[in-house]
Amino acid sequence: MELLKVHTLEAARKKLVNAMEGKEPKSIRLNLLKSLDRILAQDIMAEEPVPAYRRSMVDGYAVISGDTGGASEGLPVLLRVVGEVSMGGSSDFIVKAGTCGYVPTGGMIPEGADAVVMEEYCELFDEDHLAVYDSVAHGKNVVSQGEDICHGEVVIKKGTKIRPQEIGVMASLGVLEVIVYEPWTITIISTGDELVHPSLQPLPGEIRDINSYALSAKAEAYGLKVLNVMVLKDDKEPLKEKVLQSMKTSDLVMISGGSSKGKKDATSQIIDEVTGGNSLIHGLALKPGKPSIFGFDPSTGTLVVGLPGHPVAAILVFELMVAWLYKHMTNQKEDHSLFARMTTNLAGAPGRATCQLVRLIKKEEEYYAEPVHGKSGLISTLTRADGYFIMGQNQEGIKKEQRVEVFYL
Repeated sequence: MELLKVHTLEAARKKLVNAMEGKEPKSIRLNLLKSLDRILAQDIMAEEPVPAYRRSMVDGYAVISGDTGGASEGLPVLLRVVGEVSMGGSSDFIVKAGTCGYVPTGGMIPEGADAVVMEEYCELFDEDHLAVYDSVAHGKNVVSQGEDICHGEVVIKKGTKIRPQEIGVMASLGVLEVIVYEPWTITIISTGDELVHPSLQPLPGEIRDINSYALSAKAEAYGLKVLNVMVLKDDKEPLKEKVLQSMKTSDLVMISGGSSKGKKDATSQIIDEVTGGNSLIHGLALKPGKPSIFGFDPSTGTLVVGLPGHPVAAILVFELMVAWLYKHMTNQKEDHSLFARMTTNLAGAPGRATCQLVRLIKKEEEYYAEPVHGKSGLISTLTRADGYFIMGQNQEGIKKEQRVEVFYL
């Protein structure tokens, strides 16, 4: 029986990146309010400072800070009121020594003033004079011009996933259209003679289809556009025909199941044939996930992936390879992670890296990682895990209390 020729995780990733060089996802211009959860395909640079002028943080009186020195409840300072700034308007007066002017929250600080005394610490002595009961330092209750965003600053970097806060920043700069990446389109094919729709009661020897549902949800969680999901029997020619049809419309065709070297496993042959012999990876030195196959068809620009049939293995390989590649190609940040101490000793898998699921436990100010054990065909193990860490293929194991980097699922 032919054995899989495995690649390390690092070598497999490098091979995919090299094969898809120049195949960066296309970009599209969107209205700002339509861009939520999309990935920026350009840096956002500030063409102006924010705020554009000095603003008051409170309702109060703009003053020269030195005039308030020594002011207290028992010994107020008396200042002459020379004007009032209206909300949304500019100041038409100058604050000089011994004078002040009223400013609302967000209002423009008049020329000459360098601080604001909160209204609660002020009292009108008469129509033109103000008693100040608080001593303020230079810059107190004032937002300087450009204090939030400087002119010329790269405010949001290419590859950022747009959240409500990014939309707010762009609105503050007057950016109402943004260039974002078009998400990869994906077709998901789950194969197996034993698979039935989840709505059916399986007969002896049958199981409900899990992978097409889990992988579809996983793809959408990463921003991919799922075009089609189908469940097919392990018949090579009909399966190959569906793959070829899908390659005409999809950036990524993913086949779950049929990737090992069993009697009816035809995925490897199909990927070789539909990519014109351009299969890149025939197995990963990874537990779980060894029977994973990747091919790239230059003529259609389609990545064709054969994932293991076991749900846990399929989802973890999707996470470590497919999602990683998409994030890399769209300049996204590395996955969120934290360091945690192991709760127990853990043996490694000789010759293979191990993707170990863990549950995170917080004790006082530190996190601990408790291994979640279960066979790769048991989907419930994923629901009990918060994340995973990678044990290197040359590691004999991990010792109790040793720190590991845990990536969130």
